[in-house]
Amino acid sequence: MDEGKILVSACLMGRKVRYDGKDNLLQDARMAHWQAGGYLISFCPEVAGGLAIPRTPAERMGARIITRDGQDVTGAFERGARLARQLAQQQQVVMAILKARSPSCGVGQIYDGSFSGQLVAGDGLTAVALREMGIAVFSELQLDVAAAWWQQRQRGLA
Repeated sequence: MDEGKILVSACLMGRKVRYDGKDNLLQDARMAHWQAGGYLISFCPEVAGGLAIPRTPAERMGARIITRDGQDVTGAFERGARLARQLAQQQQVVMAILKARSPSCGVGQIYDGSFSGQLVAGDGLTAVALREMGIAVFSELQLDVAAAWWQQRQRGLA
């Protein structure tokens, strides 16, 4: 059985793809180990979906993704989620580590759509799409849980 791959938000890998042109580099020994082992696949659904860097911040408002200035960018986020699904299928992805609170990658909590920093329960569009495929989805804030899940899965393959 193939060990599988880990899809990671590109910003967590140090790519400057955030809305403000910055990254969210996640420096962690487990990430370095997985990268050295060839398990990590870096992907930004927002950029893949056609959004520019930098771009106006966007938040999820129900089923729609709206920028701070009122533009509906749901289509780009949906396109990015579809492309993430395709990549995950092609690469046999079994786990994803995604950027917390993002309207595309958020896991468990996202911003509420008021652009006030308020959080609500929910997931980003890409997180939902990957979970629907049976992929274990975690945010970088859940790295301990993700590492335990990965280790348990690897033991099961031995």
